[in-house]
Amino acid sequence: MAGAGEGREREGRRSGEPLPDLHVRLRSELVRIDEQLRALLSSMDRLQGLLDAVVAISREVELHAVLHRIVTTAMDLVGARYGALGVLDESGERLEQFIPVGLSERERESLAGTGLPRGLGVLGHLIHYPEPLRVDDIPAHPSSAGFPPGHPRLRTLLGVAISVRGEIYGDLYLSERLDGQPFDAHDENIVVALATAAGIAIENVRLFERVRVGAEQFQRLLLPTLPDLRPFTAAAIYRPAAEPGRLGGDWYDAIPLPGHVLAVVIGDVVGHDLHAAAAMAATRNMLRALLLDRTRPPGAVLAQLDRVLETVTDSPVTTTTLARIEPDGAGWRLHWSTAGHVPPLVITRERGTLYLLAEPGLPLGVDTAQPRPDHARPLPPDATVVFFTDGLVEHPGHSIDESLDRLAELAAAHAGLPLPEFVRTLADRHPSDGHDDMAILALRTPPG
Repeated sequence: MAGAGEGREREGRRSGEPLPDLHVRLRSELVRIDEQLRALLSSMDRLQGLLDAVVAISREVELHAVLHRIVTTAMDLVGARYGALGVLDESGERLEQFIPVGLSERERESLAGTGLPRGLGVLGHLIHYPEPLRVDDIPAHPSSAGFPPGHPRLRTLLGVAISVRGEIYGDLYLSERLDGQPFDAHDENIVVALATAAGIAIENVRLFERVRVGAEQFQRLLLPTLPDLRPFTAAAIYRPAAEPGRLGGDWYDAIPLPGHVLAVVIGDVVGHDLHAAAAMAATRNMLRALLLDRTRPPGAVLAQLDRVLETVTDSPVTTTTLARIEPDGAGWRLHWSTAGHVPPLVITRERGTLYLLAEPGLPLGVDTAQPRPDHARPLPPDATVVFFTDGLVEHPGHSIDESLDRLAELAAAHAGLPLPEFVRTLADRHPSDGHDDMAILALRTPPG
């Protein structure tokens, strides 16, 4: 009976308790599954990071910004301390541009007189053999040519070529992972994927630039060259919207009339397409013809223009300011009428500023039966009058009043500049966000 009891005890241990080797196998399997899950989560994080990076790169609209973003994004994706992008010249043998990222200020100063890399060593190897390159020990690589004086001593490298429309555009270089490890196959795969997206982004921004330049040239062909307006001095500038293909309806004009009278126009046709640009050209030409009769006030001229546009065209809604400057004793008087347009800005010789805030009237193309109010005020000697379109001041981040205040401060601070420099300064440092095109016409009265 005792022997039978011992047998049942051994049988209970076998049926109720795992065997030691089963413990080991289960633990090993759980460790393997845990590692696979961690690897999967890491891959998902990297994939999301890559998708976010592609979106961020695609939002850039300037080539240099795109190239810099490619480098910083690649560094973030693989945790690299240093990164660079070398752009090849037309021969495909040498670098014409090199964008390094990650250098300290001291390292930059040490390399200040070095100039562009000459495409030798390991960098040259990637130029001549544009396959992904991983190097764990740069000095030991057969193509290594050493580093220039002042260059940080690098050990590891991951290099990937960037192609645009089937041709090698340049090479992306990454060095020194922050964790001290060499670059691995996962790093290479994600940077290769990024390089593919980078090539598309580079091509898009180059197309964008061609469209933008073409649109700007077309718009400028529709705008006049300012004639000799003596005794006044004048300058004008047009800037297209930041987005490609957004042809604008902004225009300016200045027409000398008999009797030392000067007519000035600024306007904006609603829309950003060929129709808006064509409507702008037609409106400007009609208004020029109507201005030949200098006996009518600006409000009457705008009222007639509105009726003509309603009759002979399907012109869209247009805002405009028409001003006439006439001799007034020893000085000058400004007469103006506004059709829904932003007010002109007057800057005195003493840098005082004043917006001509008066009843604006409705935009053209809204209601031809409504009256067009006229306004007048004297202009002091050596005063600057700035006519501009709303693209100069519209910004979604702050109100139009805030933008007008900032523009007045900017104009007052730079009113002493010659007028061409003055209007360029306003266009370069404007308070808007650049989503719309803008036109500026500045006029200065003779000194007393």
